[in-house]
Amino acid sequence: MSPTLPASFHPDDGLTVEAANGGLIHGASANHGERFERKLWKVRDGVWCMVGNGLSNQTFVKGPGGLIAIDTGECNEEMRFALDAVAAETDTPVVAVIYTHFHYVGGTQAVIDMVGDVPIWSHSGVVGNRRRNSSEVGPVARSGLVHQFGITLPAEGPDALVNVGLGLSFRNAEHAPFTEGFLDPTDTFDTPTTATIAGLTVEMTPAPSDANDSITIWFPELSVCVNNIVWPVLFNVFPIRGEEYRDPNGLLVGLDHIATLGAEHLVGAHGPPLSGADTVSNEVLRSRDAIQFMWDQTVRGINKGLTLGELTEAVQLPDLYAESYLQTQFYGVVEHHVRQIHAGLRGWFDGDEAALFPVPPAERATKLVDGFGGAEAVRDKIAAATEANDIRWAIEMATWLIRLESADDDDRAQLAGLLRMVARRTTAANIRNWCLVRARHLDGTADTDRFHAHRFSLAQVEQAHVADVLATVRVMLDPTLCGDVDQQLTIEVSGDRSGLHVRRGVAVPTTGSDEGLQLSTSTTLWAALMANKADLTGVLAAPETTASDSAAVAEFLSWFEHRSFHQ
Repeated sequence: MSPTLPASFHPDDGLTVEAANGGLIHGASANHGERFERKLWKVRDGVWCMVGNGLSNQTFVKGPGGLIAIDTGECNEEMRFALDAVAAETDTPVVAVIYTHFHYVGGTQAVIDMVGDVPIWSHSGVVGNRRRNSSEVGPVARSGLVHQFGITLPAEGPDALVNVGLGLSFRNAEHAPFTEGFLDPTDTFDTPTTATIAGLTVEMTPAPSDANDSITIWFPELSVCVNNIVWPVLFNVFPIRGEEYRDPNGLLVGLDHIATLGAEHLVGAHGPPLSGADTVSNEVLRSRDAIQFMWDQTVRGINKGLTLGELTEAVQLPDLYAESYLQTQFYGVVEHHVRQIHAGLRGWFDGDEAALFPVPPAERATKLVDGFGGAEAVRDKIAAATEANDIRWAIEMATWLIRLESADDDDRAQLAGLLRMVARRTTAANIRNWCLVRARHLDGTADTDRFHAHRFSLAQVEQAHVADVLATVRVMLDPTLCGDVDQQLTIEVSGDRSGLHVRRGVAVPTTGSDEGLQLSTSTTLWAALMANKADLTGVLAAPETTASDSAAVAEFLSWFEHRSFHQ
């Protein structure tokens, strides 16, 4: 096993270039972004793939009975652009929609607006995953997206967003205001399913990927495979935004399935399509072997008793995988994937004695700074490490300083500068974007604290059951505020009834009870309250609202960290 450092970023600025918008970026990463030029690719007769319209592709497959639209993008505007583009190639109407997974299905309403109701096919997990992703973990999911995709980065200048690895941006600014158009599927399955759609035989096979509801779609009459496993980058076992474990062994099953098809054409959820049986076969097998290499060698290292630090040093992809962009670290990095594989298999503890009962972070930082001779001595060592391009060590020392009570703007700016160095030296878009967003927060250029709070939209609350909203509210309870209280609140909104029972420092969902506090209000006021468009005092005073004890209800809700409950 190699004793060298992982190749997550270049050791100096020798490969850094300035993109057209002024962004400082690794040259290979800048070139990779050119693959996502907006273009409608003609894969073969009757098959088109829209690349570069947003983060994902929209694919259209023509059968005797009409067009099948596969994935609908992030919003109605994005899908309308794709529909207009394919309409210039064929006047055949869309007669069905298929979702490859739950991520890029926000423009389906645009299809319905154009052609009327059509069947929508997907894995049965799509609807549940969309709800889960915006509920209890909403704030951290939102913050993660902002960091990974550089959503707050400027359009020009050294910190400018250049690309996001799987596309040019999370959303194409041309498509604002990004109206939501997701529609529930009409036909679902969770096992391999063959159907006749638009007059074509369509084989749909569950294939867990970055989502457990992903499917591979095979059109045997056209020799076309549409999938969400072979990406235009090394597959992202770990997204830096944070996600559930993506089991590499499950990925291998899906990739092996694609390899057996002998497809002439391979169309992905991201990136340009591939054509030619040999090309498709080679890229599929190389992609699956890269994933197996990471998993096998991580397991090998775990069995040898290596700690996480030792594993990330030991497990590195051989250079041969960098010969193709489909296995190159243009999105995430191998050293993070290795850590995630360990976490998925063995949990957080890696056998490192110091990790068993670590000193609290602030106290540890103080001890380390004192041990190094004080803050000024640490600053000198950071400067020396930076001069020597020992950026990993410089960043670690810089994090000690910002965790001290005496931390000042200069210390935060120093760490921000180091993160910018990594950003311009890494090929991985996720790393560049995360480092830049974090740097801009540290130096005060663009604060991101606002993303760490739950935000409900009016439409979301109006369409949801009270129980679904309260399932999210329960994780907002501050147990230090309610002490040993045992109290229930039942909320009724236009006849829809649910509740919470606060006891022993938890808020337990209930179906509602005649015991305890009672609150009844209209859907309009309830949605405004949860979306921070109305304050609790005003809602309680409104004629549409009745409460068993307004003061007690207000106190109950004040135990939860939601802005409108405290106004």
